[in-house]
Amino acid sequence: MSTCSTVSRDLDEPLEGTAPVARTWLLLEQPGPWGAKALTSSHLDPAVGRALEAAAKGTGVRIALIRRPGPHADRHEPAERRVYAAHTAPDGGWLRGAALTDPRRLLGLDLAALGRGDRRGFDSALGGRPHTGEPLTLVCTNGRRDRCCALLGRPLAAELAASGTGDVWEVTHLGGHRFSPTLLVLPYGYVYGRVAAHVVKDVLCGVREGRVVLDGCRGRTAWERPGQAAELAVRSAAGVAAADALSVVRTDGAAPRWEVTVAHTDGRHWRVTVAQSASQPPRPESCGAAVLGSPAGMAVVAVRELRLTAALAG
Repeated sequence: MSTCSTVSRDLDEPLEGTAPVARTWLLLEQPGPWGAKALTSSHLDPAVGRALEAAAKGTGVRIALIRRPGPHADRHEPAERRVYAAHTAPDGGWLRGAALTDPRRLLGLDLAALGRGDRRGFDSALGGRPHTGEPLTLVCTNGRRDRCCALLGRPLAAELAASGTGDVWEVTHLGGHRFSPTLLVLPYGYVYGRVAAHVVKDVLCGVREGRVVLDGCRGRTAWERPGQAAELAVRSAAGVAAADALSVVRTDGAAPRWEVTVAHTDGRHWRVTVAQSASQPPRPESCGAAVLGSPAGMAVVAVRELRLTAALAG
C-alpha cells in the first residue's frame, strides 16, 4: 500500500500555506523513545508534559521535544538538557538557548509573554542566551505519529548530521505527515517539505545569509495559513529573498476566501487573494488514517501591488 507522502507527491499537492502556526517555539531535549503524543508519552514526566500542554493553549507557543539524530539510548533522565525558545515574527524575532537539569523549571515560564515575543522571562528563569551557532534544523522523525516521518525523516536527519550541515535535531511533530520529510529551520521559522539533503544545504546557506529559499517551502509559522501562502506568493512574484523583509499586516475575509495585505520594509504593499478548496481526489492525510480525506489547500488567486496611498488607507 502506498504511503501518505507517496500519494501526496504523486498528486502534486501544493506545499504553500501548509506550515504549522506558531509565533513562538519552545523546544525541550528529551532523548529516548517518543510516543504519538510525545509530551505525555516519552521519558519526560507525563505530569510535566500535561501541564505544559495546558499552559501553552491560546498563547501562540508551540512546544515540542527534540533529540540528536542517531541511535536513541533509552536514557530516562539525561544529566543536562538543551532548551530553545524562538520567536518567529520578522518584527523582533529571536532565538535563545539554555541548559537545564530539571524540566519542571519550564512550568514557571510565562508562556503568554513568550508567545508575544517577550524573552525576558525565559532569560531570567533559565539563564537564556542568544543562539550564536549554526541555524537549528529540526527534522520531524516521530514514526509513532506517522511512519513516513520515520522512514523519510530519520535518514535525512542522519545524513545532515553526518555531513555537518547545520545544528541538526530530530523533532516530535511539525504536522503535514504527507509532506515528509518535513523540517523547521530557526531562527526565521520557515518550514519545508519533500526535501532532499542538497536542498536543505541550500536552505541553510540562505539562512546564514539572511534570505529565504522557496524550493520546498511550506510557509513561515508566524502567520496563519492564508498569510503563509500570500507571503510566499509575494516573494515569488516580486523576487524578494531577504528573510525579514515581508510581514503579513492584515487579513480580511474568512474561509474560503481572504484578502491578505503583505508589506515590505521598503514601503511597498501587496494585496493577495487566497482561496481555500478541498483537495481532490480524496487521499490519506496520514498513514494511520482510517478514511481518506480532502485536506484544505491554499490557492493564490491574484497578487496585486498597491499604490502607497491605497496601502496606507488599508
